[in-house]
Amino acid sequence: MAKVLVVTSGKGGVGKTTSTAALGAALARSGDKVVVVDFDVGLRNLDLVMGAERRVVFDLINVVQGDAKLAQALIRDKRLENLSILPASQTRDKDALTDEGVARVLADLREKFDWVICDSPAGIERGATLAMRHADLAVVVTNPEVSSVRDSDRIIGLLDSKTEKAERGERMEKHLLLTRYDPGRAERGEMLKTEDILEILSIPLLGIIPESEEVLKASNVGAPVTLNNPDSAPGRAYFDAARRLKGETVEMSIPSDRKSLLGKIFGRRAA
Repeated sequence: MAKVLVVTSGKGGVGKTTSTAALGAALARSGDKVVVVDFDVGLRNLDLVMGAERRVVFDLINVVQGDAKLAQALIRDKRLENLSILPASQTRDKDALTDEGVARVLADLREKFDWVICDSPAGIERGATLAMRHADLAVVVTNPEVSSVRDSDRIIGLLDSKTEKAERGERMEKHLLLTRYDPGRAERGEMLKTEDILEILSIPLLGIIPESEEVLKASNVGAPVTLNNPDSAPGRAYFDAARRLKGETVEMSIPSDRKSLLGKIFGRRAA
């Protein structure tokens, strides 16, 4: 049965869109049929990260308001035929989204895909609450800094109170995705340690995405890092996170791009 997953956070700039694209591509590479949906109406960045900005004709607002059919707005990825994107509008306001319209679109997507991954805007305003309202599970993205963790705590409260599942008295499945993590800086006290964040937020850890220039490189060429450089440290971390989402037991680790001293020496000799 299809699952609707919301990727959310309280603070902007923590890597929600990057994570939506990377997890979507990782799940698609595992054989699942995946659609990523951009709820950040007015800004619209998911199509850029997915390399589909020039192919946008219709968007989420057009479908919600009945101006276009879902099939007209869906854009199939050129690299993975079982990965699609439903872009947001860049010219409309979030008030154009309606609860009824969003529910209808998500119901239609459930019938066509295995995973519906909703890229939520930051904060707690209308676009964010609508993105999470009909979700089956949530990935809360946070950076290892106090303000990001505090805002994520607020989002967890909303997931437990403002969703359809909460209103039915059901538990919302929530996972923590820690991004831009540097173990060395954490040890020096320059950022929060993983255990401190888990103690504050009290939700299961889905994955730790290390700080890496590969994420920025991938975004700049319009490709999820799990497609652009799947063997990179963040690429491997996102693949592990996707496997955990599917219920697999995967040992938690922090992949690294750094080669050992011996690796560097032998690498130079081989070159």
